[in-house]
This record gives sequence, structure tokens and C-alpha cells, in this order.
Amino acid sequence: MFEGQPKGLWALALANTGERFGYYTMLAVFLLYLQANFGFAPGLASGIYSTFLMLVYFLPVIGGIAADRFGFGKMVTTGIFIMFIGYLLLSIPMGGDYMAIIAMGLALILVSLGTGLFKGNLQVMVGRLYDAPQYADKRDSGFSLFYMAINIGAMFAPTAAIKIMEWAQASLGASEADSYHYAFAVACVSLIVSIAIYYLTSGTYKHVLATEDKAAKGEGKTVAAAPELSKEETKERIVCLCLVFAVVIFFWMAFHQNGNTLTLFARDYTETQSFGLQSMAFDVTNLVACIFIVYGLFGLFQNKSAQGKGISAALIVAAAAYLGWQYTNITPEGIEVKAPIFQQFNPCYVVALTPVSVALFGWLGRIGKEPSSPRKIGLGMLVAAAAFCLMLIGSMGLLNPIDQANAIAAGTDPARVSANLLIETYLVLTFAELLLSPIGISFVSKVAPPKYAGLMMGLWFAATAIGNQLVMVPGLLWGANVSLPIIWGVLAGICLLSALFIFSIIKKLEKVS
Repeated sequence: MFEGQPKGLWALALANTGERFGYYTMLAVFLLYLQANFGFAPGLASGIYSTFLMLVYFLPVIGGIAADRFGFGKMVTTGIFIMFIGYLLLSIPMGGDYMAIIAMGLALILVSLGTGLFKGNLQVMVGRLYDAPQYADKRDSGFSLFYMAINIGAMFAPTAAIKIMEWAQASLGASEADSYHYAFAVACVSLIVSIAIYYLTSGTYKHVLATEDKAAKGEGKTVAAAPELSKEETKERIVCLCLVFAVVIFFWMAFHQNGNTLTLFARDYTETQSFGLQSMAFDVTNLVACIFIVYGLFGLFQNKSAQGKGISAALIVAAAAYLGWQYTNITPEGIEVKAPIFQQFNPCYVVALTPVSVALFGWLGRIGKEPSSPRKIGLGMLVAAAAFCLMLIGSMGLLNPIDQANAIAAGTDPARVSANLLIETYLVLTFAELLLSPIGISFVSKVAPPKYAGLMMGLWFAATAIGNQLVMVPGLLWGANVSLPIIWGVLAGICLLSALFIFSIIKKLEKVS
């Protein structure tokens, strides 16, 4: 699984890991911060949240255009510095008045712009590592591994946000509203780590930037040495990519409910205490131990040397022993479950399931039955629909959102569901994500006309941006007191229709890929 990949993959993935850790630490508590610090209603907070997500993913269009002209490396480093200023401004407590709102808005713009310059262009650099013939057949698996690596940062983010806030409140006497700023400050530190990794490992991907610099000086050709496409071929590829982008919009509208309605559901409808074996799931170290067991099992079966098998077996035993020790320390009173912690499950699942996904599709490829990238995208939409069908079934009989909030405020004890509902939903959504997101990025890097590589990757993120803006729609339904089954049913229906659309044009998409 890890063999035969270009060294630059791991360098760029680790640089992205640092940035993603900070971003998801901030995002894990951002919606709750808007309500706690400014007193915003759910609809308004949801609108700000989704608009920020939209900007984060729309501005890579600008970043891609700039990179096609000025170079991907320059835009990546510029983006990191702009993001740092934005997170620094966001980490300063300013209260909840109009000036604080303006400062927050400026900070969000800077974070969005910096991410726009950084995110898409770094992934174009990853794609260009696979332009070399010896790596061409490893593009999909490479992007899956890249995606796995950056989710390691996201995996620890919710725990980091909660722990730093608890520390600020207990040790520094910060109020709940002020403690959010300490979580935002974590992003500043993570960016310092990210830029350090990027520069210290530059030797592994310098050939991408070297050829880019030569092209800028007129001394050589660009990295993409592919034959020039005709106008008809270029147009056909762009049309196909735009069709995929249209579907991607609705996937991200549904998926990014993790920080919106799914977080509100975790806060208002999910049991606030966890007991027994279930409580172990809310300790990220236990999840890491489970990941070690998965990787150890893969190593046990894939390693050819006795030493390799021995190391894998030792890893499994150590992780299992740790989980056993943790189980003996479970207390009868259980643990408190806070809403942001649920966001750790998706990245944990990504890290754990990526080797399963890569191995499965690798095996299917060897027997000639691996689905094409467009088919994987269609399957991803079907799986996403299944996730929200699960939420729909699990929410039957519960109060509407405003009625639930009023009942909680009145001190009554409204019905709540087991945390297992969200844990299972995030698992299904992760299967969908692994089928769509890394495969989609790989598809764009492969199909995009070489001279429009930056723009096409930017448009992938623009589609994501539109989807992120639409994240607010379920939030508005939530604020309008629409019943939960209807909210989840809308999301399931949108994903199902998107899947049917993909399968209706599958031959056209497979032709260009």
C-alpha cells in the first residue's frame, strides 16, 4: 500500500496535516462560539458558518488562476502566512460588540484567502508528482494516502479544542465565551509547524518547483509534459469535469452538516453521558489504538519478511493491551459527552479505513473489476444518501428543534438518543467520503487539460464552496422548527438524485478518464 509512492507525497501530506489540524480545531467549535460569544440564533450562526466554508473552498479558484501565472510554490507559502494572520486575529478576545464582529469577519476573510492560495495549489503539486511514468498507475492510491494523512490532523482537532478550552477555564479563569479564542490560537501554532515541514522537506518535491521556475523564465517546459490537446479534446474534458463539479456541490452540502446540524443534533438530542464500552469511543487515544490494530493486521498479512510480521504482531498486541487496560479503568459514573467531540469520528474513520479502501480497490484492479473513478463518485453519493436515511430513522418520534430547545431551557428532560446513532452515521458518511473526495481530486488532476490544471482544481473547490454555502439550508430548516425526519430526508433525497445523475452520464465521464 505504501510502497512505490513518490517521497514528495509524504512531505506535502505532512505540511497539509499541520494546516488541517489548526483548521479543524477552529471549525470544531466555531458554530458553538458564534452562539456563545455573540448570542446569534441558530439560523444566523448557520449562515455565517456556511458562508465561511463557502469562501474557504471558493477562493482556491483565485488561487489556481494566480498559481497558473505566478507558480504553485509561491502561492502555497503566501497562503500560509495570510492564514496565520487571520487565525492570530481570531484568537484575540474582543468581547461580543460590533467591533468584535467586524474583527471576526476580517479574520475569516484572511483565513479563507490564505486557504484559497494554499489548499488547491498544494494538491496540484501532489498531482504533478504522478506525472512521471513510473508513478502514473499509483495516482488514485496516492491521493487516498494523501487524504488519509491530512485527516490525522483533523482526528485530534476536536479533542484539542475541548481540552484547551477546559484548561483556559480552569487554569486561567477564562469565561466559556473567551475560552474559544484559545482553541483558535492552536491554529496559529499548527501553521508554524506546517510551514517548517514544507521548507525542511522541500528536497523531496523540488523537481516540481524547479521545472515550474524554468518555465516562468522561459528556459523550459512546464511540469506537465503531456501532448498538447486539441480544442475539441480540451472542451470535452472541461465539460465532463463541470458535470462532476455539479454533483460534488450536493455531496458537500450534505457532508459538511458535521459542523452544522449534526453538531446541533449532538448538543440537543444526543445523550450527554456515556457509560461502559461506549465511553471508550470518546477518548481519541483509544481510537488511535484501534487504528494501530488495523495497520498491524495489514502489516501482518502484507509483510514478506519475518521481521516485518513480528513488528506488526507486536503493534497489535501493544494496542490491544492498551485498550484492555483502558477498559479496566472505566468508571461506573461514566463520562460527559460534549457536542464537538463527535467530529473526531470522521477523520479517525478516514485514517483507519483508507488502507482497507486502497487494498480493496487494488485487489479489484488486479482482477480487472475495479470501478472507474466516475463510478466510485456515484457510489459515494448512494452511500451518503444511506447515512441520512439512518439519521431519518433514528430521529423519528423526537421533538422538533425549537420545541426541544425550549424543553431543555425549561429544565425538563426531553427524549435523547444514544450516541451510537451519530457514531454510526459518521462511519457511513466516511465510506461515502472515501469514495468521492480523494477519488474526485485524483480524477481532476488526471483529466484536467495541462494548461488549465490550476483553474480546474480551483473549480473543484469552487463546487465544494457552493455546496458549503448550501450547508445553511438544513440549518435554516432547523431554525424554522421543521421536523428532523424532513431535514434528514431532504439531504438523503438530494444525494440519491445526484447519484442517479452521475450514473446517467457515466459513459461520457469514463471516455475522458
